[in-house]
Amino acid sequence: MAHLFIFGCFLLLGAASSLAARIGYRGTVCDRSVGYEVPAEVTSDPELRSRANSLVAFWCTGAAILSLAPLVVIGSAALRDGGTSVPTWGLVAFAVHGLVVVTVVAYPFEKIKQLGAPAER
Repeated sequence: MAHLFIFGCFLLLGAASSLAARIGYRGTVCDRSVGYEVPAEVTSDPELRSRANSLVAFWCTGAAILSLAPLVVIGSAALRDGGTSVPTWGLVAFAVHGLVVVTVVAYPFEKIKQLGAPAER
């Protein structure tokens, strides 16, 4: 049962990351109705808007790839006889990997907030 739960979590994380990357590739990160809430400075400056789109596209694509990688291992374990269980170290490894993926997804959005902040002198 743990296999299916972990499989579902990483599948959901991969789908969400892919959708965020799609918005970045379409260039609509700064559009509030489709994209995300970004600072006004980023929305008004075409160079910063382009940078925001490329950040989201690049990092969310990487997160989608990272989140889909464990599906091979989990899927093969789930498709076996079903009698296998996930050891504690395996659960810890999947949890750490999930945290890495979430950190990779969150990075471009934090970077966009910094793009809109005035430079400190």
